[in-house]
Amino acid sequence: MMYKGVAWVLSVGNELLIGRVVNTNAAWLASKLTFLGYVVKRIVVVPDEEDAIVEVFKEALRRADVVISTGGLGPTPDDITNLAFCKALGVEPVVNQEALKMIKEKYEARGYPMTPEREKMAKMPPGAKPLPNPVGTAPGVLYEHQGKIVVLLPGVPREMEAIFENYVEPLLRERGPPVYFAEQLLIVRGVPEADVAPIIREVLKIDPRLYVKSHPKGFEVDAPLLHIHIYASAEDRERAAALVENASEQLRQILLSKFGDRVEVSKG
Repeated sequence: MMYKGVAWVLSVGNELLIGRVVNTNAAWLASKLTFLGYVVKRIVVVPDEEDAIVEVFKEALRRADVVISTGGLGPTPDDITNLAFCKALGVEPVVNQEALKMIKEKYEARGYPMTPEREKMAKMPPGAKPLPNPVGTAPGVLYEHQGKIVVLLPGVPREMEAIFENYVEPLLRERGPPVYFAEQLLIVRGVPEADVAPIIREVLKIDPRLYVKSHPKGFEVDAPLLHIHIYASAEDRERAAALVENASEQLRQILLSKFGDRVEVSKG
């Protein structure tokens, strides 16, 4: 049975199950997927155990259109997500030469030799596509299986986010459910990004299809300059535009109420 637009998020790592690390990756991905029009039906956390990872991949492939995992792509012995995924598919892992080249270049640039443990990061199912990691070493993995999309991402949040935003999000936007997008730019002068961050978190509660991102632009006439991009998705253009406008206005009102004459807010 096909589930149109259904997504599962799989988080791999003992550290998540013992409470040592908060699973921010799953929350971030769920928000992104919802914004793109997907319905997130499951967020599953499993330990660094092959059988558990294989089992959850098999179930996800039966029930979801998009499966995204995080964690377990590094060189240490407990990093086995790519190998377990191959086992779930019933195929032998192969060294992807493009991925191997990416990894070699990263290590050689730092003066480190290649080792079997590092080469392991290039192993993936035949036909998979490696996704460049702009801020780390382990590449992501993109695999299309019987009309479904599976993506394996590193567990380090900044690596996971960078790969997703650069390579996965454009693909899911193109392939995903029919949704419309609207956007707006707010230019904020006089308040640093750290002071605006909690206000953005508050505005994001308006609707899960909203996405707000701040970009510091340095200083203008000795005052902090910040660009805030507001995006929204919806079933029609009018609703998407209304979500953006509502978020923009609330953001503006809260900033003016909290900072008064210190802040200047304008549309870009």
